[in-house]
Amino acid sequence: MSAASVERPHDDRPLIAEANRLMDRNPGYRVEIIGGQILVSPPPDGAHASALTNLMLPFLAAGLHGAESQVLQGIGLWLPSGAEDYAVPDLALVDADFQEHLVENNCYDPICFRLVLEVTSSNYQSDLRTKVSAYAGADVPVYVIVDRKHQRLHVLTDPAEGGYGNHRIHAPGEIVTLPDPLGAKVALDVAEILAAGGPEPAS
Repeated sequence: MSAASVERPHDDRPLIAEANRLMDRNPGYRVEIIGGQILVSPPPDGAHASALTNLMLPFLAAGLHGAESQVLQGIGLWLPSGAEDYAVPDLALVDADFQEHLVENNCYDPICFRLVLEVTSSNYQSDLRTKVSAYAGADVPVYVIVDRKHQRLHVLTDPAEGGYGNHRIHAPGEIVTLPDPLGAKVALDVAEILAAGGPEPAS
């Protein structure tokens, strides 16, 4: 994404304008605005990408990438927490008509998001803290975190102001069935996903 591809000018949106400049200057980096703060994440390592591929497979096998929903990487989610706030989750399950819900800056209304998922990198605290309140505030029904640092899988449901009402932590050896709002049953093998993700890189 670059400033040239934005749907409308951002002269009156200084944070978005700066975020787009940062993306232009740092190809491969992820730039987000959460709570009025610009967050810049370095390109993920190969194990991160491997974990994402492994995570997509159960969703695809469940038939969730089709006429009713789509499984997408790196799609922008417009956040209600600030005038220019948006996040870019590693993986998302969205309604198939998500393109009808474009807000701005290649980001979409959270109403079309059924699930967001993050695989932690060196800035893992953002995924485990900052984004919990951000995604809950956007009323995203399910938030999954692959915590490579602590070798755990977090499943958060029941969004409420400030966080999620239900937060379950799963260890290797468990098979986790994700909650119903997704549209189909999806089971995740915690050990398999964490093995694909490998150890988290040092910060």
